[in-house]
Amino acid sequence: MKTEIKLVDYLASRRSIPAFQMGEPGPDKAEVEEMLTLASRVPDHGKLAPWRFIVYRGEERVRISGELKTMALAKKPDLSEEMIKVEETRLSRAPVVVAVVSKAAPHFKIPEWEQQMSAGAVCLNLLMAANALGYASNWLTEWYAFDEAAYPLLGVEPGEKVAGFIHIGTAMVPPTERPRPELAEIVTWVGEDA
Repeated sequence: MKTEIKLVDYLASRRSIPAFQMGEPGPDKAEVEEMLTLASRVPDHGKLAPWRFIVYRGEERVRISGELKTMALAKKPDLSEEMIKVEETRLSRAPVVVAVVSKAAPHFKIPEWEQQMSAGAVCLNLLMAANALGYASNWLTEWYAFDEAAYPLLGVEPGEKVAGFIHIGTAMVPPTERPRPELAEIVTWVGEDA
């Protein structure tokens, strides 16, 4: 039985679990589809849906990770054994990985920046949707998110960019808190009673 939590309590305690600390079970296809439906409910000026999803599951994650390792070794042949192990598990750390791909493009009315921010909102919504269904999640953008040579392998089309890879699975360790910014350091008040 799942425990209900108030949204304000969830937001006050939301934390990510590192992808390498996730395991099975992962969400099934119906749960992933529910997460993607929820993730899609974001601000989207002009109703452009300037983003899409690529879902990596099963053995395909292992195959793609092996190809990413090969690419990484071609760029840096002197990678340590530890980094080689990291490279060969890029997409296989968690049971499911979802790429949120930005399709932002010039538009006569909607600035590209707004389209890109909509893709970022999708990433955050996907994290929260996974958590709402009882799974751990983590938003990562590693080297291959920015290396267009990796895009054909990942299924990313020309002109698109990766907003993030959302890793989803079951937490193998409890979440830990990290330092958060003090409001006095990040807030500027303007106007009355400032």
